[in-house]
Amino acid sequence: MAVNKVPVLKRCRSLGLEPSFLGYDKKSNRQLRRANKKMSEYGLQLREKQKAKFIYGVLEKPFRNYYKKADRMKGMTGTNLMTLLESRLDNVVFRLGFARTRREARQVVDHKFVTVNGKVVNIPSYLVKAGDVIEIKESRRGSQRMKDIIEVAGGRLVPEWLDVDTENLQGTVKELPSREMIDVPVDEMLIVELYSK
Repeated sequence: MAVNKVPVLKRCRSLGLEPSFLGYDKKSNRQLRRANKKMSEYGLQLREKQKAKFIYGVLEKPFRNYYKKADRMKGMTGTNLMTLLESRLDNVVFRLGFARTRREARQVVDHKFVTVNGKVVNIPSYLVKAGDVIEIKESRRGSQRMKDIIEVAGGRLVPEWLDVDTENLQGTVKELPSREMIDVPVDEMLIVELYSK
């Protein structure tokens, strides 16, 4: 499997992103210096796509597949794309506060810590539906790793489309998120323009 090895803060700087959107509380003091170059329209569109891919940890081919799926769905393609990305299991685990970063959430899912409606799911790209109950397996709840995670991420604000019970490490998807509920700084219309060329 392809893994992105680029340092997170360096990538955040180049995309003009705050590391807090990825769950990192580090700050980069260095500024990105660009020699007064005006970015082309294509450059802006490409940067928005790279930003979305980087935030959600999705590579090019799966991202294109999400776009095609969003295009076939009813409604606005850009909004559908963001909803699909937001309803990935690794992202939901991160949003519920069961992981410090999306990368860690992906690992938690990979290592079979997570059950969806009582069944173990180890596919980070699994798309959750409204009414799904996501919880940490009982045998893993007492592990030192989960205690450390909850200590750090437990106080994080949970979006309104999710319901979380931190005591029992359990969360419910109340509904799929609309665009207003997603606080990711991506202009999805530019992504749609890029792919519809």
